[in-house]
Amino acid sequence: GDHLIAYSKSPVFQDMVNEFRAKTGIQITAYTYYGARHTSAQKTFTNCEGVKGLKIRVPDVPAYTATWQACGANPTPIAFAEVYLALQNGTVEAQENPLTTIEAKKFYEVQKAIMLTGHIVDGLTTQVAPHLWNRLSEAERKMFIDVTREAADKSTADIKKRESELVAEFKKKGLQVVEVDRKSFQDTVLKNKPLESLGFTRADFDKIQAAK
Repeated sequence: GDHLIAYSKSPVFQDMVNEFRAKTGIQITAYTYYGARHTSAQKTFTNCEGVKGLKIRVPDVPAYTATWQACGANPTPIAFAEVYLALQNGTVEAQENPLTTIEAKKFYEVQKAIMLTGHIVDGLTTQVAPHLWNRLSEAERKMFIDVTREAADKSTADIKKRESELVAEFKKKGLQVVEVDRKSFQDTVLKNKPLESLGFTRADFDKIQAAK
């Protein structure tokens, strides 16, 4: 989470914001940490090797399927509204989402374990449409940015606090909560999934990793 926030305040992120605005006219005013994505399943695993053959629900987005494809799992796109039922009836064995989503959607009711994979960190941008942004004065734009960033900072703090509480709460509910070898996932993805296939360059990756 801290690295994502550092990245959102870095020159490389600002360059992406500027490029996005140039292409779309949309102004990004704030960035909110939404949570690290972890994995719930019917059985535990501790590394990339352990997910071979695992039938896991993921969003149908290349960056989200990359980890599981690289590690030999069977990523299966299913509509978000149908995930609980799919886990309950065994259509899939596992799913991945932030801990707060696992709590809100009650996925813990139909899963036996949560692996703290942290394989993706989610963030949300606050966006302003050009027809509104272009009507604002500089003073109004500054006020808009200040207010949305204040809200983003509060939401980020709330989500991080809730994440830290949920590990203990899931254990109390009887779930196994397992630390995993995250480096095994990262190394395998970088080896088997070229960054270019996900729309990134090595230079982009290095700049993002260097954000502090």
